[in-house]
Amino acid sequence: MSSPISSIRNLGPAFEQSCHKAGILTAEELRAMGPDEAYARLLRAGTKPHFIGYYVLVMGLQGRPWNDCKGDEKKALRQRFDAIKAEAFDKNLSEFERILDSIGVIEKRR
Repeated sequence: MSSPISSIRNLGPAFEQSCHKAGILTAEELRAMGPDEAYARLLRAGTKPHFIGYYVLVMGLQGRPWNDCKGDEKKALRQRFDAIKAEAFDKNLSEFERILDSIGVIEKRR
């Protein structure tokens, strides 16, 4: 039996729709691949990177409230997020485009 992605704590219908666009169809599939691979797939499918969205996913997969991430744990997640973003989203951007993206100016690709 498969469960909808929105059955995972913190993850609603909009996130579920993004997952479906990335080929992630069930909560079980999302749990099995883990937050880092899932987030990379979301970025490659056109989701705009956002740190809060990433750590909400991590917290949800751990069964924790979305705002439970603090201090050193949050800093460590930020490093993981930056690495995923660099590999799955920023890889084909020029340095100029990366700067524009960091201030929210660059248009979404795809």
